[in-house]
Amino acid sequence: MAGENLVTGSDGTNDSRLLIRVSGFEIDISGSQREVDAKMLKISEGEQWSTAIAKVRSAREAAIAAAVEAAKKSGLPDRGTAFHALITNSSLTKKPDQVLAAIQYLRDVEGIADSPPRVLKDLFSDAGLEPPENLSLYLNRLLEREFIGYPPGTPEKNRFAILTPEGRAHLDRRSGA
Repeated sequence: MAGENLVTGSDGTNDSRLLIRVSGFEIDISGSQREVDAKMLKISEGEQWSTAIAKVRSAREAAIAAAVEAAKKSGLPDRGTAFHALITNSSLTKKPDQVLAAIQYLRDVEGIADSPPRVLKDLFSDAGLEPPENLSLYLNRLLEREFIGYPPGTPEKNRFAILTPEGRAHLDRRSGA
């Protein structure tokens, strides 16, 4: 993906340009900043944009899956190092966001579907991070905000929590993904 640049036109005016390439899909907009913003707003409301974002998410998930597989084969990194890297690289500084990331990590990376509070706290400890003091409070607030839910067929207990689409979107926004 390419980003936004300020370009100087042949007439000496400063124009903006936005170039995005995703898996055969390209957006190339140039003009004044106002024109670029207006065109991008219109594009972001359309189906093409949704398709492009879905491709980015799919590529990201494939990259995570490949990294997980490579880590499993090599035996590295250990869970604490991997989770700490996730938190650090995603710039997740707030404890509720870290708890949300821990649930995602346990489910998506380690494949753990039953993660009682003890398992979540152990993950924080393994990563050298301060475990949340009142984990139930964080989980209840994440549930209230509809960032976590329960898969069909499981008891509605925090140990079976999964991220909802809203929870994933929240983590994406927080991590700059």
